[in-house]
Amino acid sequence: MIFADAFAWLVDPVNWTGSKSIPVRVGVHLLYCLGAVLGAAAVAVPLGLYVGHTGRGGVVLVGAGNALRALPTLGLVTFLYLVAGGGAVGVLIGLVVLAVPPILAGTYAGIQDVDRGVVDAARGMGMTGAQRLWRVEVPNALPLLVGGLRNATLQVVATASVAAYVGIETLGRPLLDGLRVLDYGQFVGGAVVIALLAVVLDVLLAGLGRLVVPAGLRLRTRPGRREKPVTVESGGSTA
Repeated sequence: MIFADAFAWLVDPVNWTGSKSIPVRVGVHLLYCLGAVLGAAAVAVPLGLYVGHTGRGGVVLVGAGNALRALPTLGLVTFLYLVAGGGAVGVLIGLVVLAVPPILAGTYAGIQDVDRGVVDAARGMGMTGAQRLWRVEVPNALPLLVGGLRNATLQVVATASVAAYVGIETLGRPLLDGLRVLDYGQFVGGAVVIALLAVVLDVLLAGLGRLVVPAGLRLRTRPGRREKPVTVESGGSTA
C-alpha cells in the first residue's frame, strides 16, 4: 500500500510543476552537491597529494579524517547554519566538511598505493619531485582518487537532504513534509527520487573514471581468460 501511494505521489502532475516541484528540488539538490564536492576536492586533493607524496603528517591526516567522519550530520549543518546567520553558506560549508574525508582518504591512499619500484625508477631517470608526482604518482593514483570522489558524491547526495531541516528546498523536503503529516507515500517517494539521483550520479562518475584513468591501470577481461592487470607505462618507462 505504501509503495502504491509512493507511485501515486511520483506520477501526480502537481508534484512536477511550480516552484516547489520535483525538478526544481532536484536542481537545488544537485547544486548543493556540486558545490560541496568541488569545495571539498579543492581542499582534500592538494592536501592528500602533499601528504602522500612527502609522507609527512600521515598519522595526523588519518586521525583528522576519522574525526570528521564522526561529526553528526544534522547537528553540524544546523550549527553552521546558525553561526553563518542563516542562508545557504552555512549549509554548504557543512556539506563540504562532510565530503572532505572520503576524497582525502582516496587521494592519500592512491598515492601511497603506487608501486615504490616505479617511483624509484622515475627518480633514477632524473625526474624531479614534481615530475614524479604529476607524471608517475598521480596517474597511478587516479583509480582510488576517483573512487574517493564517487564515495563523497554519494554521501553528499544523501546528506544534502538534511538541508531541508533549515528551510532549503532540497529533496529532503518531501521526507520532512511526509513525516510531519504521516504521508508515508510522499516520504517513500522522496526517498526513491534521492536514491535514483545517487545511482545516476554514480554511473556518470564511473564513466568519467573510465575516461580519465589510463587504460593500463584498468583490468581487461578477455573471453576464456581470467582478469589480470596489464602493464603500466609511466614517464616513458614500463613497470
